[in-house]
Amino acid sequence: MGLDTLVRIRREQDPSGDVGGAPRMPVPEGMTAPLGCDAVAVPARFGPVIVPRLPRVGCVYTDGDRWWWIVPSDSDHDLAWPAPGLYVHGAPVPRAARLIHRPEGTVPYTPPIPLYLALCRVLGAAPDWSGAISA
Repeated sequence: MGLDTLVRIRREQDPSGDVGGAPRMPVPEGMTAPLGCDAVAVPARFGPVIVPRLPRVGCVYTDGDRWWWIVPSDSDHDLAWPAPGLYVHGAPVPRAARLIHRPEGTVPYTPPIPLYLALCRVLGAAPDWSGAISA
């Protein structure tokens, strides 16, 4: 069993859905999250600039200061998300968060690679693939 598997099992062990005492972002009624949920937070001023750069926008929440994009669990694998973006495991809900975008269909995810590339582009950062790419 690899380290990635052990980390995933550990994340899934908390049946309450809480992440460090904060509840996870709720998946809207009628949606499922078969791949688990993590979140990418970006300062709110970047949200409207990122949206048109994405092929699909999943569930997006805001707490006023940040936009929180729902991505599948472990979407940070071998990616170094640029600051001031913030990758958060388990998608904990900021207290003031509210849903501002719900996609059509039953899946809440924004594709993580296009989100990563759009964030890099908006911030003027070069993509930093932190792990070796294997075939």
